[in-house]
Amino acid sequence: MAEVTVSQLADTVGTTTDRLLTQMKEAGLTHTSADEFVSEDDKKTLLGHLKTSHGSVEEQGEKKITLKRKKLTTLKTGSGPGKKTVNVEVRKKRTIVKPSKEEAALAAASEAKKASDSVSVDGEVVVADESVTEEAAPILSEAELKEKALQEQQQAEQDAKVAAEEKARLEAEQKEAAEQAAREAAANAAREAAERVAREVAERAQKEAEARIRAELAALKEERTSLEAKAKADPSDPEVMRQLAAAKRREKERTDAEERAARQKAKEEEKRRAAEEEKRLKEEAIAAAAAAKKAESAKTETKEESDSESSGKKMPARKRTKELATPVVDDRKPKRGGGKEQRTRGKGRNHNLRSQLTADGELQEGSGRGGRRKLKKLNVNQQKFEMPTERAILEIEVGDAISVGDLAKQMKVKSGELIKQLMRMGVMATVNQPLDQDTAVLIVEELGHKVKFVSETELEDRLIDDIGREEGTLQTRAPVVTVMGHVDHGKTSLLDYIRETRVAGGEAGGITQHIGAYHVETDRGMVTFLDTPGHAAFTAMRARGAQSTDVVILVVAADDGVMPQTEEAVQHARAAGVPIVVAVNKIDKEDADLDRVKNELAAKDVIPEDWGGDVQFIPVSAHTGQGIDELLDAVLLQSEMLELSAAADIPARGVVIESRLDKGRGVVSTVLIQQGTLNKGDIVLAGESFGRVRAMIDEVGHGIEVAGPSIPVEILGLNATPNAGDEFFAVESEKKAREVAEFRNRRTRETRLSRQQAAKLENMFNSMGSEEKQVLNVVLKTDVRGSLEALQNALLDLGNDEVKVSVISSGVGGITETDANLALTSNAVVFGFNVRADSAAKSLMENEGVDFRYYSVIYDLIDDVTKALSGMLSPELREEIVGVAEVRDVFKSPKFGLIAGSMVIEGTIYRSKPIRVLRDDVVIYEGELESLRRFKDDIGEVRNGLECGIGVKNYQDVRPGDKIEVFDVKEFARTL
Repeated sequence: MAEVTVSQLADTVGTTTDRLLTQMKEAGLTHTSADEFVSEDDKKTLLGHLKTSHGSVEEQGEKKITLKRKKLTTLKTGSGPGKKTVNVEVRKKRTIVKPSKEEAALAAASEAKKASDSVSVDGEVVVADESVTEEAAPILSEAELKEKALQEQQQAEQDAKVAAEEKARLEAEQKEAAEQAAREAAANAAREAAERVAREVAERAQKEAEARIRAELAALKEERTSLEAKAKADPSDPEVMRQLAAAKRREKERTDAEERAARQKAKEEEKRRAAEEEKRLKEEAIAAAAAAKKAESAKTETKEESDSESSGKKMPARKRTKELATPVVDDRKPKRGGGKEQRTRGKGRNHNLRSQLTADGELQEGSGRGGRRKLKKLNVNQQKFEMPTERAILEIEVGDAISVGDLAKQMKVKSGELIKQLMRMGVMATVNQPLDQDTAVLIVEELGHKVKFVSETELEDRLIDDIGREEGTLQTRAPVVTVMGHVDHGKTSLLDYIRETRVAGGEAGGITQHIGAYHVETDRGMVTFLDTPGHAAFTAMRARGAQSTDVVILVVAADDGVMPQTEEAVQHARAAGVPIVVAVNKIDKEDADLDRVKNELAAKDVIPEDWGGDVQFIPVSAHTGQGIDELLDAVLLQSEMLELSAAADIPARGVVIESRLDKGRGVVSTVLIQQGTLNKGDIVLAGESFGRVRAMIDEVGHGIEVAGPSIPVEILGLNATPNAGDEFFAVESEKKAREVAEFRNRRTRETRLSRQQAAKLENMFNSMGSEEKQVLNVVLKTDVRGSLEALQNALLDLGNDEVKVSVISSGVGGITETDANLALTSNAVVFGFNVRADSAAKSLMENEGVDFRYYSVIYDLIDDVTKALSGMLSPELREEIVGVAEVRDVFKSPKFGLIAGSMVIEGTIYRSKPIRVLRDDVVIYEGELESLRRFKDDIGEVRNGLECGIGVKNYQDVRPGDKIEVFDVKEFARTL
């Protein structure tokens, strides 16, 4: 065994290093430091010294022997509901101390009594959480006496502390009870005043009603008296008799009504007196219970003080009686030792409180001797259930939409009952299904409650109002100019020349795939340009560009004229109320025609200035730079007329131009600041996204710290990609931004679910009795949010009544393994627009045979989807008549029956093709040929001008003059 140091040996034997060094010094060892090594011989020497000092086994043996025994029994007490099972555990411990030689001699001389004194018995019995300890211990040493005294002192201090806490708690309870009584008295007084006023009003209304009834009764009596006089004068007049009978009937009805009112009044008065009597009795019972409780408390405290004085020490605080209205669980940890604390085993607990209540309302618990002792005072009247006197009318908050579960919770009814009520009204709904406002109002009023209309967008409106109230110092700002027009008319190239860059060459296919935002410093000032796509699929992007701009440059190719997207751009600009400057591009081409462009735009209500309108037409060339300066002058002149201004000393707000998911950087959003200043570190709320701006980058890739009005920047730090066109705000509180974003997300999700449910129901009715549509499932991933929206709209527009496209999943970012698994499960095609699949997704799709394709030009993607849908269309069937034979004569054949002797007058007759029999040019039979012969030979076809014999299968009514028409059915592929 390896040598150890003194400190390690001390840790091993469980003593301190100093004590071990002292013992080693007493054993004659030379160790003085804790780091010195101890050999095996040193250990043996030390062990021998310790045995000698404490007495060796051979010489003295063990001086003390302790025997322990534990016995567990079970006692059952009582019967019926109050039956209890008590666990009894008896612990016995016997300690025998071997006497020394002198004591042994003395014991022999003084007989057996001294020997029995050396035996100590320690028995411990635990009965239902009560400890009884009997111990005859040997004479304690001085140190043990000190320790015992210290423990008694600590126990006394702890008992005093617990007593102080108990006293403070009782005082707090008494104070709270007094305050509660005062509040109840005030509430009772207010309630009595309200009841008195209501009673006076009801009595006044009752008296008025009685007076009115008496007046009406008197009038009826007078009318009856007059009619009776008329009836006596002329008994044969039927009109008088009818009026008399009617008057008697009215008088009787009024008399009955008065009697019913009197009975109702007496019943209400009796009910009121009974309620007052019950209230008086209840108050007396509560007062008596409180007095009894107070007397019992005083009696218990007096008894505890007398017991403690007689015993000479304080009782433990946990054994004192606590007066509580409700049971209290003591969570203090149990203490070890005899008589200090008790433990309750699970089988010994009795939770049937009703069976333990005495006649005076006291809760009892089993004691250690099997009896009962009073534990807590329980106010029975306080826990008594009282039936409400009338149904509560609640005020239910109803927003634009509310789920069935939330509505039931507000009305304090079960969801099942509310669903039953909805079914009676003809509405089928589930617990989590949202109800519209009208349905919710109907069901609330049907159940007798009041409706309170609330705005669900209150939080959002309050935040926007707080932002809108901030006003700063207005300053002149740069114009925001959007370049719009038809595809390939030179928008990006024109902007390119202005920026003196080559952006168009970097775009896939030479067309802009999403909005590009740039700000350009010119000799005439700064201008911010937005370049929008011209393709038809990007309608929404052009609309957003028009809404977030000050001036629109409408680019029209001089050699191409006005095209569909040109008209659409004009409509967007008109709808947004934005002035237009027309740039007639490609003016340097030979076939350029400026007048043609003016005429076509004039037809769209875009009148040039030289024709008396208000729109400037500037001929330009993006290649040579012709007219670029004049175009900028026209734009700046238009912006000066608009007097554009913005406050730079307020929190920023603006519009999201584009957003994408960049690997390594997260969500990257291009925003255009319209008001205020955006700083790095600001908290931004954009649509359903929020976050802190971690970095800001301008359009050339340089990091910036501050951006002012009319500046487009890319920001990093949002938690999700916002939609292009969403407004963004810089807010002070991240908590408010998170709440508004979560609310918007929840509202969008509910709207989507309700729309899906309505669509499912509509599709179910529309599909009844019709064939099932062919569906092309698509998983779509793009690089930016704007392209995603444009592609979704373009794909959903494809299809017809037989085929359609279903985008089962879409998102911004690369193709992941989740997308691949979804495509595999739903048998979908994966399309990636300017994105790629990661290695795991690519491997999964290749192994499972999932079709995935990459695109960078929207034309190619839409064309491929169109071809795929065309392939899913069922082929078109067309009939083609290939031959006609005229029946000249009919004769019988023993094998085939009637045979038509015919002459082929058109085309060729084929035996294998279907035929029709025509009589007077009307089809009378459709079937097939059974036999085709020329003379005695079976042949497959007969050409025009030849005779033949034709046997029609399953048809025996061929007549001379009929025509037999042979036709062929061909399939033709269909296209969308």
